[in-house]
Amino acid sequence: MGGLTVLIGGLLYYFSTLRQEEINAISQVASNVILFTVIISFIALAFYRKINVFESFIEGAKEGFDVAIKIIPYLVGILVAVGVFRASGAMDYLVQGVRAIVSLVGIDTRFVEALPVAFMKPMSGSGARGLMIDLMHAKGADDFAARVACVIQGSTETTFYVLAVYFGSVAIKKTRHALPAALLAELAGVIAAIIIAYIFFG
Repeated sequence: MGGLTVLIGGLLYYFSTLRQEEINAISQVASNVILFTVIISFIALAFYRKINVFESFIEGAKEGFDVAIKIIPYLVGILVAVGVFRASGAMDYLVQGVRAIVSLVGIDTRFVEALPVAFMKPMSGSGARGLMIDLMHAKGADDFAARVACVIQGSTETTFYVLAVYFGSVAIKKTRHALPAALLAELAGVIAAIIIAYIFFG
């Protein structure tokens, strides 16, 4: 864990010393290579272990369909909760409070407009995506807040959705440490997303 932290910190420091054009070129090539490598690795490992990839995919798809049927009631419940949260105006009050605190501390407030995506993502991925698109329409895709929202969208998870849907589908009522651990990881993802956005786009 320590080695991984040092590696990530070193990469962030390296990127902070580069020009914007160099950062864009390196990140684009690296992301394509990583994605291609992951796909090839799965196929190569299946070939090595003599596993029929297509049949395994079909079996997984069948199991996924069964799970989808089981989670529909829990999905409806969490979507209703998300709708109430957005319609009540609680999101706006929450963002305004954060903006006031950040201003008092003297930190740059440009990232605050992306926080609705961070607040919505634990409850609904589609809701967070909608807020991100709304921000892009209002500010433009190249606006700093819109870019922060995009990084947050990819750095966080639908925590409450996962707990409500998947734990509920297997009748687990006591999640114990799952919620605090997941929310802590969510917070770490948001903070890291903001820092990385400042390094790449600030």
